[in-house]
Amino acid sequence: MTPVQDRNYFNAIYFRELGGILFEIATDPPGFAHDESVETMGEALKLPPQYEAQRSQIEQIVFPIEVREVKGKGDS
Repeated sequence: MTPVQDRNYFNAIYFRELGGILFEIATDPPGFAHDESVETMGEALKLPPQYEAQRSQIEQIVFPIEVREVKGKGDS
């Protein structure tokens, strides 16, 4: 089992079972609202601090996504 790993959005530990499968056990907090509001979540690429220096290279290779507003019944 690994020591606790800080993954910015959650903390996790990892271990392998006898068959070689790697398991991750993660916490819920701080969560994905750690660095953006729930209302605007997913509208911009968020990177952990250790990857900010490579932002321009990462933005060139990720596929753009379209964020659409989902309306429920009765919404106009």
